[in-house]
Amino acid sequence: MNDREKQIKKLRSFVEKMPSLSTTVGKVLEICSRPDTAPNDLNKVISLDPVLTGQVLKLINSAYYSLMNKVTSLTRAIIMLGLNTVKNLALSTAIIRCVGQAKKSKSLPIKDFWAHSISVGVMAKLLAAEQGVPLAEREEYFVAGLLHDLGKVPFGDEYAEVLKTAKKEATPLKQVEQEMMNIDHEEVGQMIASKWKLNSAITDAICHHHEPEEAQIENRDLVATVALADFYVCLFDIGYAGNRYPDETQLELLLKLCGLDWETVAGLSDAVDAEISKAEIFLQV
Repeated sequence: MNDREKQIKKLRSFVEKMPSLSTTVGKVLEICSRPDTAPNDLNKVISLDPVLTGQVLKLINSAYYSLMNKVTSLTRAIIMLGLNTVKNLALSTAIIRCVGQAKKSKSLPIKDFWAHSISVGVMAKLLAAEQGVPLAEREEYFVAGLLHDLGKVPFGDEYAEVLKTAKKEATPLKQVEQEMMNIDHEEVGQMIASKWKLNSAITDAICHHHEPEEAQIENRDLVATVALADFYVCLFDIGYAGNRYPDETQLELLLKLCGLDWETVAGLSDAVDAEISKAEIFLQV
């Protein structure tokens, strides 16, 4: 067995041992994929899970949504947030919890990792707004950004050396992963996405955020937006996920794919900071 095969075997075994998403989340995803789902269908499933019910209500009453009046009814929360947002909320909080239970390696501090991930989610959502993506669809961009780096979670202590080398040589992290470990975080992300049966848009964001043109055509805009958000967050050192030196040769292509210019992107810096502090509620629910 060569080095790459050994590495894959070790990572696959870690992924297999990661907690599964709760049955409630599985049912929420299944219900939301049906075209004729009504808020009440979702209410029936979520209300059986007191933890998730509490999370939905905590989130809708947080600064992330800045509503005037407190919402105490789950059905009302589902109607106000929309099915897609509730689905994404259930998925995000479940995954954050599973990663918290699974991650033992100290090489990538989990708090900094989530700070990076949340920032990419926030930035992707803001960039989606700049591109005229309808409001109801922007939450998907947030979740795709939040989860894009999941493939880094299974790496063990040997990853510390990879991170150190990427920093010392000022080289994009994915390149160093391939050179030192014969596998990169996008490939490992594919294992997690299939374990958790994540939808194709989020899977493509996890597996192709370093080369969006390889994503399925219907997901390319979303993946390019997540890639541009990731580039921005790495460039400005928000949080930490190891990629201090993103591939600058990609920037022109990303801007072109998103139909944006760098002035517009850089001009979002104040909005990004404000939105990040609101979105940190996701780590507390």
